Amino acid sequence: MFTPHLPNGLARAAVRFKPSSFVGTFVALLLAAAVVSACGILTETGLRASVPADRYAKAPVVVAADQKIHLRSGSGDSEEKTDVLLPDTARLPESLVAKAASAPGAATAIGDVGYSVRHDDTPLTAHGWGSTALTGTRLVTGTAPRTDEAVVPAGTGSRVGDTVTLDTPAGVREFRVSGTTATDATVWFADRQAVQLSGHPGRVDAIAVLADRGTATDTLAGQVREAVGHTATARVHTGDDRGTVETPALAGTRELLLGLGLSFGGVATMVAVFTAAGTVALSVGQRSREFALLRAIGATPRQLRRTIATESLLVAPLAGALGCLPGAALARWWFGQLQDRGAALDSVDLHISWLPLTIAAATTMLTALGAGYLAARRPAKLKPGLALAQTAVERAPFGVIRTPLGIAALAGGAVLAGVAASSVGEDAANAALGVVMLFMVAVGLLGPVIARICAAVIGLPLRAAGASGSLAAANSRTNSRRLASAITPIVLAMAFSSTLVFMQTSQERVTAHQQRDAITADHIVTAPAGLRSDATERAAATPGVSTAVGLLRGSVLVPGGDGVNLQSASAQGVIGSGKKLAEVQDLDVRTGSLTGLRPGTVAVDTTLAESADLRTGDRLALRLPDGTKANPEVVAVYGRGLGTSLLTFPAADLKPHMTSPYATDVLVRATPAAARELAVLGTVTDSSGYAAAQDKDRELNAWANTVMAAVLGGFAAIAAVNTLVMTVLDRRRELTMLRLVGSTHSQVMGMIRWEALLVTVAGAALGTGIAMATLFPMMRGLTGESPYIPPVLYGSFVAATVGLGLLAMAVPARAALRRAEPRP
Repeated sequence: MFTPHLPNGLARAAVRFKPSSFVGTFVALLLAAAVVSACGILTETGLRASVPADRYAKAPVVVAADQKIHLRSGSGDSEEKTDVLLPDTARLPESLVAKAASAPGAATAIGDVGYSVRHDDTPLTAHGWGSTALTGTRLVTGTAPRTDEAVVPAGTGSRVGDTVTLDTPAGVREFRVSGTTATDATVWFADRQAVQLSGHPGRVDAIAVLADRGTATDTLAGQVREAVGHTATARVHTGDDRGTVETPALAGTRELLLGLGLSFGGVATMVAVFTAAGTVALSVGQRSREFALLRAIGATPRQLRRTIATESLLVAPLAGALGCLPGAALARWWFGQLQDRGAALDSVDLHISWLPLTIAAATTMLTALGAGYLAARRPAKLKPGLALAQTAVERAPFGVIRTPLGIAALAGGAVLAGVAASSVGEDAANAALGVVMLFMVAVGLLGPVIARICAAVIGLPLRAAGASGSLAAANSRTNSRRLASAITPIVLAMAFSSTLVFMQTSQERVTAHQQRDAITADHIVTAPAGLRSDATERAAATPGVSTAVGLLRGSVLVPGGDGVNLQSASAQGVIGSGKKLAEVQDLDVRTGSLTGLRPGTVAVDTTLAESADLRTGDRLALRLPDGTKANPEVVAVYGRGLGTSLLTFPAADLKPHMTSPYATDVLVRATPAAARELAVLGTVTDSSGYAAAQDKDRELNAWANTVMAAVLGGFAAIAAVNTLVMTVLDRRRELTMLRLVGSTHSQVMGMIRWEALLVTVAGAALGTGIAMATLFPMMRGLTGESPYIPPVLYGSFVAATVGLGLLAMAVPARAALRRAEPRP
């Protein structure tokens, strides 16, 4: 009979003398720790991302408008709160400047504005002269500006008394030069006129409050908060928080990193834990005869469970700690790529602390302990006298607990697929993601049943492949649990990779087709940073031009399918009439007419109309780019919003609510000779060149989906290879026995190859089925069309799956056969 301390000794002996039994478990846990730690590091970086105050460094307190909309749904304990980031910058009423200045302890308050202007096509940034108290800017010559005057950089060549023409958001204006400064690319106006020229009259970007000597920052912040009240959702910022005011893009960086770390990280963590737990369970199951022998000689169930738990404690901590190293490297590479592509600010640093690494190590520990405990239940319950006999027979594929749960997950996936198919827009996408998760859970729970069905179906043609095929079919049919362990990670790899990659190819294809069909203009004048404010009028006045329409690009917030939450939607503002727009852009109008497009109205894409249940003549409650509420009338519903914009407004409705109110495109119907004249306004392209340029804007989304597919698919692929190697190494006695009873080396290797083909084909087929069940409703809701699956790309997925499977099974099998004794 065992002594109480013996299980720990057994665990140490097992790891020491049979390390090959734990290598697969170690690899799976290490990879799980890498994925969890990488996502945790990105999440922490998103939470802690900050930019030191630069422009507002001298102002201890800064007041700015809240840049989020706070939504609440439900009531009581079921109340849910959601914060939605505004597409553009919300601003404060100019009247709050005087209120902030009146706060006790405030020396002065400066209403700060900043916007782009042009001088001879040279971009400059405009500010009010009062903000020089923040920057320390000094005059080189002249005096401070008054109304209709400007202080310009000395490098412009202008002198005091000269007249300069500046293109401002309020239009082209002439100003007398009152002075010059040594600053680069900055022009200064009188404070009141700077606000008037910003395109947002009566509103300021922020209020910088300077303190009286001896006034503490916290005291001043409290006084300013009381002075401005809650008007216009004003927020008071101090310390590093001031950096979020002068760097609005920081909020987007935070949202991106949190989305990757939490949304994608949640899915990735679940997949990692699911796969690692399966590998641990497989490792325990492969040693069932050892545990049966221990039961037969008197080991108690508690001692077996302690042994397995101790083995987990010996392997998991090291795997978790080492896994954090590639996890940190993955997070660093991923974050660097986001910065290189302009998706994340260069001024934000990657934060790597002990917290996400500890969470990753703890997750692998709990996964190993939990999976080991569940896997130890059966050997611990075996009766000592029947233990060896029961482990010699393959268990039934049905389980009392897992089979009903698997059927429930399968039914839930089917129901959710129906819900996704009947939904549109983001609702369809969200429901479809639930479909893939439920089907994956069903595959994991019903693995033995599915494996037996696959073995029966695919085994039929295998029997015609000679002795090797018959052996493979018989082995697969009688060892369904082993087959299920090999199939599940392949299904994971195929399902997630196919869903993410083919979602992108489907959207790209629809967008490219709609974009190509929508542009009917002969020429397009473009400037990513914005054209001159009078570019549309100048293009229309060019000889040979019959129609010129400017387009202002932005985003607005529209209701989601539930009517409560808000989601961002692309918008274009039309400089010109709806009738002229129809001459240069074919939006495929389904109902209504663009001729009715005027201030207070909007045209919407059909996917948005279906999601919000809108018809021509209805009102659409939305938020403009700066969060201002609007309720325009729908005058048209069109079908090519993915290639253009989901909403089309008159430009006059968007301009006052955007930081940069300049058109980025002017669509022109003109003769070929007119293109040369238009070149003075910007880059001139035809419809094909314009579409190619727009494709670059979607490269970031394509890259992000590819990386996520590589992370998930790569992890699952390595886990699949790891599992296949484990299953083959566990069969060394079986392979040796086959050689001893007369099977030739080629017959045994042929059996292994046929089994590998069965496993990979079954896994690829199931993964493809899950991907299709996800993609069809998702794409129908997002694009209104079926998914597009490039044959070559899909073929490469299948080929890689089959190739990895063959390699993972053939190499260890060949090594095992080298040790087998030759047939007498």
